[in-house]
Amino acid sequence: MTRQMTGAEMVIQALIDQGVDTIFGYPGGAVLPIYDEIFQQDKIQHVLVRHEQGAGHAAEGYARSTGRVGVALVTSGPGATNMVTPLTDALMDSIPMVCITGQVPTHLVGTDAFQECDTVGITRPCTKHNWLVKKIEDLPRILHEAFRIATTGRPGPVVVDIPKNIQFQTGTYVNYKGEAQTQYRPRVKGDEAAIREAVALMAAAKKPVLYTGGGVVNAGPAASTLLRELVRLTNMPITSTLMGLGAYPASGPNWLGMLGMHGTYEANLAMHDCDVMVCVGARFDDRITGRIDAFSPNSKKIHIDIDPSSINKNVLVDIPIVGDVGYVLEDMLKVWKQTHPAQDKAALAAWWQQIAVWKGKKCLSYRKNPDVIMPQYAIERLYQLTRGKDVYVTTEVGQHQMWAAQYFGFEEPNRWMTSGGLGTMGYGLPAALGVQIAHPDALVIDIAGDASVQMCIQELSTAIQYDAPIKVFILNNQYMGMVRQWQQLLHGNRLSHSYTEAMPDFVKLAEAYGGVGIRAEKPDELDDAIEEMISIRKPVLFDCRVANLANCFPMIPSGKAHNEMLLGDASEEEIDGAIGTAGKVLV
Repeated sequence: MTRQMTGAEMVIQALIDQGVDTIFGYPGGAVLPIYDEIFQQDKIQHVLVRHEQGAGHAAEGYARSTGRVGVALVTSGPGATNMVTPLTDALMDSIPMVCITGQVPTHLVGTDAFQECDTVGITRPCTKHNWLVKKIEDLPRILHEAFRIATTGRPGPVVVDIPKNIQFQTGTYVNYKGEAQTQYRPRVKGDEAAIREAVALMAAAKKPVLYTGGGVVNAGPAASTLLRELVRLTNMPITSTLMGLGAYPASGPNWLGMLGMHGTYEANLAMHDCDVMVCVGARFDDRITGRIDAFSPNSKKIHIDIDPSSINKNVLVDIPIVGDVGYVLEDMLKVWKQTHPAQDKAALAAWWQQIAVWKGKKCLSYRKNPDVIMPQYAIERLYQLTRGKDVYVTTEVGQHQMWAAQYFGFEEPNRWMTSGGLGTMGYGLPAALGVQIAHPDALVIDIAGDASVQMCIQELSTAIQYDAPIKVFILNNQYMGMVRQWQQLLHGNRLSHSYTEAMPDFVKLAEAYGGVGIRAEKPDELDDAIEEMISIRKPVLFDCRVANLANCFPMIPSGKAHNEMLLGDASEEEIDGAIGTAGKVLV
């Protein structure tokens, strides 16, 4: 089908043809023609955020919780530059996102016109691809190609920068959905010989471990199902990065807990001592590996990833397999079932016995206090009181994020939205908004910190406007907790600007926005207050006053190996010895 229409009409028609039902945006002069078209249609919902960064994070939350593309629309200049943080966040965490930006008319590009910036130049390093549309004839092709590139291969964000005069011009619209307009054709099927070699190596392993990441979640629910079947068939222990939580259930018998800097003792020791490591959809980032030259020193490594640039980038592997996680896992299972490889059952039993010893450390135990809410206890109670409900969790960034990952058990993929690679404070509240818009009847909780939540607190107003009953569960310790913890451990307890002396009254702040504020200060108040929060069908700010100086353990000090973890009961002497002068310099 071809039709004559303006550039602004083309934008809306392309979004409709791509199945978009929601866009998050903020109007401005350079996108007014598109907003005029939004006004004249009823197929796409527009959610008016309070800041362009909020639009980007909301689009991320929408995408991560649905597996579909998140769409944002902003104006030129500061509208585009305010999107840089969410675009970078989405790139780091492989979130499919299409951002449409307005631009000054083509004849003014390069003249320093009002609200002009080099959007394509600025966003080139933080997008998978971007375009400046110079001719109306190119617009339909670019719009549809944007969705294809955002979703195929390793997912990521793209930007389409559309000058205002192009939005007014009339041209021929063609629906290019599903048609490849570029040479970008990522490989999805893994090499058969490499898969067979990997299966043989896995079967021969005496101390194997599966190390999974966000790539499993990005590959869709079927990939998580295949992963679970692989674990069942092989009886391999499994751990995950922060981004991969939920791909394998936290209640599963083979689950070791999260891996990395604040991962569990058993996961990190298994990673250090394993003889065969199977990395599935993860990228060996520094928060996982610790000291590279001491990372899993005696293992053969298999790496499955759709992004060839991620393989051998940080860690040299023995068997690289480039392909979509879902396709590769499916082929691995076929080979395993065809060959019925013999495993060393005695060695595997001994490996599980060793893991049981490590689990016996109970690395996530902590001292409870009858008078003070411990942050770990707050997350435990939140988890227990929301079990069995249709719950989605987002977080901000900091100690609360790590505690949420440690103490909130995720049974399914796409239920956990957090900023992993970029570590973006302010992510959680607008991400929760995006999740709630996508799942209006679900219980959506942003586990927040008192510092992080204030970075995009204005999006509470958006939640009020769109009847999005998000719950913001704030672990309020009056500090930038993770900054304070590192200053304590690594900088001689010199707490430089990590304490907030003018903290708002979150209960009154919630009421000022039109929401509901709840506060709990004692452990015996917590359950009733959480139940009240869950029952309210309005946005809620929950001010949970927790122990001010609680630290997040376990912890691998920066620059240390997996077997140099600090546990919660470490003495000051052990901490000093583990961190040492080198650690203080590294931070």
